[in-house]
Amino acid sequence: MDDVRLIDPALLDSFVGRRVLVTGGAGFIPSHLTLALLSAGADVVLVDAQPIDLERMYSHAPGRVDAVQVAVGTPAFQQFFAAQSFDYIFHLAARAYAAGSVQAPVDDFTTNLAATVDLLEQMRNLKSQARLVFASSAAVYGNPAKLPIEEGDLTVPVSPYGVSKLAAERYVAVYAQLYNIHAASLRLFSVYGPGQTKQVVFDLFDKLQRTPHELVVLGDGSQVRDLVFVGDVVHAFLAVAARGRGDGYAYNVASGIATSTAELAQAIIAVQNSYAQIRFTGATRPGDPERWVGRCEPLVAIGGAPASTLHDGIQATAQWFNMHIAGQAREVAA
Repeated sequence: MDDVRLIDPALLDSFVGRRVLVTGGAGFIPSHLTLALLSAGADVVLVDAQPIDLERMYSHAPGRVDAVQVAVGTPAFQQFFAAQSFDYIFHLAARAYAAGSVQAPVDDFTTNLAATVDLLEQMRNLKSQARLVFASSAAVYGNPAKLPIEEGDLTVPVSPYGVSKLAAERYVAVYAQLYNIHAASLRLFSVYGPGQTKQVVFDLFDKLQRTPHELVVLGDGSQVRDLVFVGDVVHAFLAVAARGRGDGYAYNVASGIATSTAELAQAIIAVQNSYAQIRFTGATRPGDPERWVGRCEPLVAIGGAPASTLHDGIQATAQWFNMHIAGQAREVAA
């Protein structure tokens, strides 16, 4: 997968020979993070409730990667974790979908909050010296009172997903401060890139492929997102793990650029050389804020600033989509 940007070699040096745990290892962001860690010379262990196809995903990657099919927060995970020792833990296991949390709030609570607290408790009981980075979300802000959003702004989530992520952040901070666990959280804005098979960017590529003459878009086109390319998100995870505060601080990971759904739809039509007409439905999903744009000066200060342009990110995503999604669809049709 092409992450567009090149990660600072000095930053990668922090992970040479280190043992790293990545939870949610079958997911989109973890797969990119794992490739970066392997390229740095880390030994990586992936855990996920779903099976992970190491041969398909990492057969050509350097370094060592292992996978364990186990869900964080279960007795099986506790047994696994007690027998291990890690230098870094990247906790990305979650149900990362605000709209879905509206339909299943208890599942969201169990996966996003209870499992995170259980991991923290295992670290406390075992006196783990690992550096923990927790994947939170800009959903903690809800509908912000002002733009751009800064870390000190009010957090008033409007979905169960945002509530669970905010509560998990607070637990991360409390455990860091009370139990000497080196930990931080990342408030991810709208992440996209090659390998993602849900969320707005993928959905628009997929819709355009299925109905080439008309692109149907939720809302009225004025909804705004801060789109962050996955390569920049990986860079942020590594920077915070190696250089960030360990007192539970929550960092924004944002491009700082406002992109409306109308602009995004037009960019995807252009990169696909399409002449489709855009039709806005006017409808929105419950739990989705209307406007998100972030600032991330604390991340910039530790060398973790996003650097990819929307043009480069959409180009890389289109190349992957056309090869792996549209290409497979053509093969099936043939």
